[in-house]
Amino acid sequence: MDRLRPRERKVFSGFTDIEIEKLECLFTEYGELSVNRDFCVKVAKGISRSTGRAGKPVVKWDEVQSWFQNRQKTSPVKAAPPSINQKEISPSPDVSKNVAARPDASDLKKTNESNQVPKAGEKLPDLSELEFEARSRDGAWYDVERFLSHRFLSSGETEVRVRFVGFGAEEDEWVNVKNDVRERSIPLENWECQKVKAGDVMLCLQERKDQAIYYDALILDIERKMHDIRGCRCLFSIQYDHDKSEEKVRLRRLCRRA
Repeated sequence: MDRLRPRERKVFSGFTDIEIEKLECLFTEYGELSVNRDFCVKVAKGISRSTGRAGKPVVKWDEVQSWFQNRQKTSPVKAAPPSINQKEISPSPDVSKNVAARPDASDLKKTNESNQVPKAGEKLPDLSELEFEARSRDGAWYDVERFLSHRFLSSGETEVRVRFVGFGAEEDEWVNVKNDVRERSIPLENWECQKVKAGDVMLCLQERKDQAIYYDALILDIERKMHDIRGCRCLFSIQYDHDKSEEKVRLRRLCRRA
């Protein structure tokens, strides 16, 4: 794999037809309560984690709220049902069908550590809904588009076949769940440079003439500098885990491991 995996947030380009149908149902059911912030946060999370949004931008709560506000302008607002407590608002079961809640990362860790073949009829956790990254055979980490299948080795360990974001079926790989799959690392914001310490292990973009991909790297030292209009100007001395090479990088090339 010699292509840079996408890591930047894609620009929100609107809701799909199926998502609009769900929003319409929620608007009909909850009326004026649909613009409640907590409600919109829950709806946005549900939509972002649904199967239909795989590979699409994450939906923000204010985008959901904006949709409901515009919808109210074109239709009479239904009074809120007296039995609904605003603090306990959640999408109705029928509307949120196929919108799976994201399991805690510790759930996958427990699965990894057990290293036991499930009993007959027992299903492997549905990893297709999670935001994960996997380590390829080249030692680099790539975003996972989806998990295609799984298998159990004679050692008791589990492997999954993954499709990487931006790559075709010809580059699908079997990877070890325990060692080579983890929750997706997050790019750092400018103000987060103070959180980075010497000794931390981060995900770092290694830029070369023929490729630019992400590897684990150890933070050796940090040169703190004043920020300017361009953002963080600090320099981070790092050592890549895969080849032990060292260099100085800017914050924009670092991602925080979950």
